[in-house]
Amino acid sequence: MTDFTCTAAHARPAQRKTGLMGYVDLYRQRRALAALDDSRLADIGLSRREADAEASRPVWDAPTYWK
Repeated sequence: MTDFTCTAAHARPAQRKTGLMGYVDLYRQRRALAALDDSRLADIGLSRREADAEASRPVWDAPTYWK
């Protein structure tokens, strides 16, 4: 039987990202998205254009659910 446990990585998306560390995390996520190759982007359902558009957004342009 497989044991599923909740780790910090799974719990993190439900938390609100506020303050400096939230924006640092957003910056890192966008840089990581920009670094993915086309086959990995296809795996998550994004095109290169969509990934580049998201990665080029300024760090203060956070998702509305953060505010």
